[in-house]
Amino acid sequence: MGVVYRLTRRVARTNASVLLLGESGTGKELIANAIHRLSPRATGPFVKVNCGALSEGLLESELFGHVRGSFTGAIANRTGRFEAAHTGTIFLDEINSTTPHLQVKLLRVLQEREFERVGDTTTIQVDTRVIAASNRDLRDEVHRERFREDLYWRLNVVPIELPPLRARREDIAELAAHFLNVYNEKNDRYVVHIEPRAIDVLQSYHWPGNVRELQNCVERAVVMAEGDELTADLLPASVVGGESVRPREIGHVSLDALIGEVVHRGLAQSGADAANLHAEVVDRVEKELIVQVLAACNGVQTKAASMLGINRNTLHKKLKDYDLER
Repeated sequence: MGVVYRLTRRVARTNASVLLLGESGTGKELIANAIHRLSPRATGPFVKVNCGALSEGLLESELFGHVRGSFTGAIANRTGRFEAAHTGTIFLDEINSTTPHLQVKLLRVLQEREFERVGDTTTIQVDTRVIAASNRDLRDEVHRERFREDLYWRLNVVPIELPPLRARREDIAELAAHFLNVYNEKNDRYVVHIEPRAIDVLQSYHWPGNVRELQNCVERAVVMAEGDELTADLLPASVVGGESVRPREIGHVSLDALIGEVVHRGLAQSGADAANLHAEVVDRVEKELIVQVLAACNGVQTKAASMLGINRNTLHKKLKDYDLER
């Protein structure tokens, strides 16, 4: 995280595009906000767009605006988010969810700083800094032809990778104390201590939802506490029992066995075939993970998406990609 903070401060002073990488819940939006606030554009707008939460048509209109009559329901002209972020910063979260058509338009904005509203021919010039985020490795997405390579290089001027919470367990106690103060104030409570056993439990848990999950966990404990101490019994049973999905305990599939199988086949391969091995491992593990989490949630997609640390639209897209919609 020290590297992340130093990069954040250094790149903030420039106009370079930044690509934030990391699992859902690791704090990519907070870093994007910090880059904006520490930059010469701090007095300008900071505009956030979740690309995974909207369909292609809605997202295009949201980003670039539209003119009256350009499609059914367009009863008036509308300013897009890029236009609204003029002289400031636009944060494109889950940019890996964008379609090839939208990626072409995004590439043009990055290169030429211009675009047209949906249904219009008038070119609009903008001075907007772009910060993008992805919870998937965009290099893999490029390799699988799901993401344009030229757009990737335009976005990837300064990459900043945020580590998952399980890789920075020494921060958990301090983060928990911070959230304790936040939710005491919000809920008018006085929970000022965290018992040592609760800290041990928090540091032993795998945190698939990362810092966002920890934040929710502390908020729940503050609301449920009857005294002035956050105790282990106030934590969710899944946290106390360590029931999170761990990297080497995904359903009934052994990750070691899966990797062994793929690598064994890869020993006889070379070139392009061998280069596909990593993508295959990632796909197979992610598919199995989604199947097992959905089963644990009795097929309730909203709950499964929450456990996986992604939004429901992203989960729906993954179900379609892996032919799991049934």
